[in-house]
Order: sequence, then C-alpha cells, then structure tokens
Amino acid sequence: MLSPYRALDLTDEKGLLCGKILADLGADVIHIEKPEGNFARRLPPFVKDNTGSEQSLFWAAFSAGKRSITLDLDTTAGKEILKKLAATTDFVIESFAPGYLESIGLGYEKLSEINPRLILASISPFGQTGPYRDYKAGDLIASAMGGMVYCTGEPDRAPLRISLDQAYSQAGIHAAVGLLIALHNRMKTGRGQWVDVSMQESMVRTLHTQLPYWEYGNRVVQRSGVRRFRGGVSTQEIWPCKDGFVSWMFFGGAVGTRQMQIMVEWMESKRMAGRLSDEIQDWSALDLTSVSPEKIKAWEEVIGIFFLAHTKQELYKEALEKRIPLTPLNDISDVAEDEQLKSRNFWVDIDYPGLDTAVRYPGFLFLTTEEECLPAVRGRAHFPGEHNEEVYRRILSIGEDELDSLREDGVI
Repeated sequence: MLSPYRALDLTDEKGLLCGKILADLGADVIHIEKPEGNFARRLPPFVKDNTGSEQSLFWAAFSAGKRSITLDLDTTAGKEILKKLAATTDFVIESFAPGYLESIGLGYEKLSEINPRLILASISPFGQTGPYRDYKAGDLIASAMGGMVYCTGEPDRAPLRISLDQAYSQAGIHAAVGLLIALHNRMKTGRGQWVDVSMQESMVRTLHTQLPYWEYGNRVVQRSGVRRFRGGVSTQEIWPCKDGFVSWMFFGGAVGTRQMQIMVEWMESKRMAGRLSDEIQDWSALDLTSVSPEKIKAWEEVIGIFFLAHTKQELYKEALEKRIPLTPLNDISDVAEDEQLKSRNFWVDIDYPGLDTAVRYPGFLFLTTEEECLPAVRGRAHFPGEHNEEVYRRILSIGEDELDSLREDGVI
C-alpha cells in the first residue's frame, strides 16, 4: 500500500509506533540511531527477563519491519548526510524536544527547502507551540494531563495509569494518520507539510465517553472501578469467577429487556438463585432506580457467589445460548489463543537471531480484498546499523573509503 514511499524514523520510545505502522503498510522505514543505538533498545519487558543486548521486547514490538542505520546528528558530517537522505524520502518522523532540529539546522523549513514534498511529523509531550511547549513529560504525565488517568481506578482510591504506554501509542497512531492525510493532500498540491502531534492532546481524544458529560452536563464523571453508574444507580459490572473475571451488568424494565429474568432463571436451574427467586416475580419489569443501594448489594452477593462457582468459558458459553450479554475479560494468554483471531490468521511469529523463541506479533491492521495491499509485519526488529552498507552505498552512493572514514570519526 505504501511500498513506493520511504520514511526516516528519528524517534525514541515516544514515536516508535508511527514508523511501525508505516512499515506494516509497506513503506521503506529507515530508523536512524546514534552509533551506540537507540535508548529504547534497553526498555523492558525483556525476553525471559534477560536484560542482555537485544533482548528488549519493547523494541521488538515497535521496531519490526524497519531498517536501521547509525548516524550522529551532533556532527557536521552527520547533519549533511541526513540532508542528503531527506532529499530522497517522503516522510520524516521525529520525537526530539521542540526546537532541537531547528537548533542544529535540520528543522522543517530547512528540510523543505531541500525537499518541498517532504512531510515531517513531530511527536512531543505538549506540541510545538503553547505555554507547555518546552516541558518534558513521559507517558504517565501525558496520560495524566490528558485526563485519562483520572478516569481509571476505584472511586475511593487514587487514580491509576493503564499499564501499557498509552500516550506514546496514541501519539504514534495520530502521527501515522496525520502523515497519511498530508500524503493525500500532497497528491493534489505537490507540497509537503509539518504534522505537529501532542501526546497530551492524543490522550484527550480518548475521552470520547467522558467529555460529553462536561460539555453538556457541566459535571465530571467519577471513577467507577468495577461498578457502573446509571441514572444515579451504582451496580457491579466486573465480576470475579473461578479463573478470572467476566463482565455482566444488571438490567431493568427501563432497558426494555428480559435479561434479568433470564439470568435469575439460569441461576435457579443451578439451585443458586437464593433470595432472588422469592423477592421479585417479574424481573423484566424491574426499575433499578426504585431499589435501595442496600438491596442491590444483597442481590450482588448472591450473583457473585454464582459467578465464582464457574469458569469464564462456562459462563460465556451458556450465556451465549441464553442470549445474555456476558463476556469474559481475556488476559494476554486468552488473547493469544483466541479462536476467532486464529481463524483470521491474525498472529504472525517472527524468528529472531540469538533468541530462544520467536516473537509473536499482531499481523494485520485490517483486512482488504487486495492481498498485495494487506498490512502485515514484514520482518524482525533490526540491529543497530544493520543496514548501513545498503543504505549509504545504494541510496547515497558513498564509497567504502568514505564509509571507513565516517566510522573512524564516530559519525556512523
């Protein structure tokens, strides 16, 4: 899909996913690292907790399908080489502090003079403008200042971050989308442009279920943890079972469904309905807003015991038969073995030199009727400078003597 295009990836952990997406779509993505390698190569988790060289699964996850060259942009020769590469490329992705590239003579204005069709994506914590422009931030700070952390966790405890790096990933996705939109515009105008991506703003965009409460109701939604608030009523939605958790929520007559009645009948068939069998004759007419919190808590105790007596799959399969909206909360092992994903050949196993195991990747961003356009992981993550020879010699036509000199001077 993007096979005619080339990208230079200058990012650290904040922007690696953007280049990975372009590579999956077929672009030739060249990751440019300092001679000692990108810092993200040393980020956990590691293969079997082995912290040795090239054991980072973080790097393997977000750098697959790219090529690697080493280049020190703090040297005069390094800057000149980047300019020559920029003249041959369509995209540049960077995650330096705002103003850094300009300070070394490689900002958008300079690069666009060299290549007017060039599209630059800059990923930073707060964007290239505004009062926070020069503030530093990692994933947690960007997630917190974007509002997501406040929404996560139990209402009576401190907010929680989502375990994976959401701000980095969201920013990478937004940058990839921005580059593709700019590419579409370039097809009409012949001109490139500068795509400015803020990690904070990328996280705000994830609050699509929260912002309307403020915009239209002038109120902030309280963290609810395993519970859900509907119409002023709090009911449990995440339930522990024998081997994990399932999601199921109370239904009342206002929803226009017989789900509660069917649920109680299911529990009765297992002789586990307890007080629920006697308290209400027609659960489908239940109005939860008329029930006291104490009564709901008492019902939840009975339902909780029922769930704890069954596994996730036992509950899920029988709920499907009864058309009850209940779903297991898959952990990573469940996702890796999911029959639906297997049936669509979703996973791709990539072998890595020096590792005792293959690394499993999600294989597709989407499916398409045109197989040659199918997005997929196209190879393992690269070693530092693995493609120096082919990039410098084939793209820039640098001879062996000059390459030796650049190595001796620490430029590559």
